[in-house]
Amino acid sequence: MSRPPFPPFTLETARQKVQAAEDGWNTRDPEKVSLAYTEDTVWRNREEFLRGREEVVAFLTRKWERERDYALRKELWAFTGDRIAVRFQYEWQDAGGGTWRSYGNEQWEFAPDGLMRRREASINDVPIAPEERWILGPREDGDRTPLPLR
Repeated sequence: MSRPPFPPFTLETARQKVQAAEDGWNTRDPEKVSLAYTEDTVWRNREEFLRGREEVVAFLTRKWERERDYALRKELWAFTGDRIAVRFQYEWQDAGGGTWRSYGNEQWEFAPDGLMRRREASINDVPIAPEERWILGPREDGDRTPLPLR
């Protein structure tokens, strides 16, 4: 199995990889999302450390059960060779009806087949009022609106 585009990345292919990741995560389908990662992928997500697709599927299942109405935006920050750095924001609701915006940065490393072998994510959650939500679902075609700082 492979997942183009392949490293080494250009500006165009790095942007394609970031958009593909955003599109995939917005499906909220743990099995589908896990296929973008190597069988032995390693992750740090906040305080959790994961190894392998099975752990990724279990993690994403828990995540999207907790983070209801999840909608994500990612933006390329930097790239080189087989690595990409992104910043992202996503919004969601908790079981009690609270609304949140999560801000984060990720570092990705890819195998030659285009699958991600390493993902490190640092994320902070900020409570927001429901009317402050601006990420309501996947992007419209052609929407490349940059992420605001706040």
